[in-house]
Amino acid sequence: MAPPRVIVTRPAREAAHWVEQLGAHGIAAVALPLIAIGPCTDPAARQALAQAHKRLASYRALMFVSGNAATYFFESNRPPALDGQALAAIKTRAWSPGPGTAGALQAAGVPPGCIDGPAPDAAQFDSEALWQRVAGQIGPGDRVLIVRGRSATPEGAHESAQGTGRDWLAQQIAAAGGQVDFVVAYQRGTPQFSAAEVALAQQAARDGSLWLLSSSEAVAHLAEALPGQPWDAARALATHPRIAQAARDAGFGAVRECRPALADVVASIESAA
Repeated sequence: MAPPRVIVTRPAREAAHWVEQLGAHGIAAVALPLIAIGPCTDPAARQALAQAHKRLASYRALMFVSGNAATYFFESNRPPALDGQALAAIKTRAWSPGPGTAGALQAAGVPPGCIDGPAPDAAQFDSEALWQRVAGQIGPGDRVLIVRGRSATPEGAHESAQGTGRDWLAQQIAAAGGQVDFVVAYQRGTPQFSAAEVALAQQAARDGSLWLLSSSEAVAHLAEALPGQPWDAARALATHPRIAQAARDAGFGAVRECRPALADVVASIESAA
């Protein structure tokens, strides 16, 4: 039996890449981005980001919460006065919670030897797994800059769900005697569905498609975009336990979990056939 059709819900640039990768494994996939990503437009946040670029040498490490954090952090500094290659010269480490973020860092020019992340066989790719690898780097007085995104909604909806991992990491750094600064490099927003996308989502809620979910905020956006839509017949594959719980809370009838690595995702999709 052929694998089910997969609905890839990552932001547009990442979703297109995942659709291509899944297609190469014989899996039919379609992109339906549930988070819109763009540069941060708040003047104060942009000024703070510019100041952070000037102070890179003062940080023991830069932690990027996602690939978008890495992409927009370095894109904001072009033409670069201090780009990814400079991290090696100033001995500042780049921390990544998973392979997707590590790939974005390398694409931005950060040498692989400057990047720290979870072990390839880690049970999960998240802040907890990252800390197991980098805890020994931090001592009293060391400073870490956490580069993150921010919800574009006025009330900051869903911000707490997105911040769980980074807040936990900040607590570990502080307990080790370190200091943490935060800077916003991009903003997340609710996508505006076309009529065709609404029809796709409604069909995929009941036709056996497998929703690939990689963000709790994306799950919330889906519920907001289709108010009243029943999800009890829908199936989801979530790449983290917190995301899986968000899908269950939204009413998804069947929710499975897997690591976010491509091989694990492909294996989980094929086993759902």
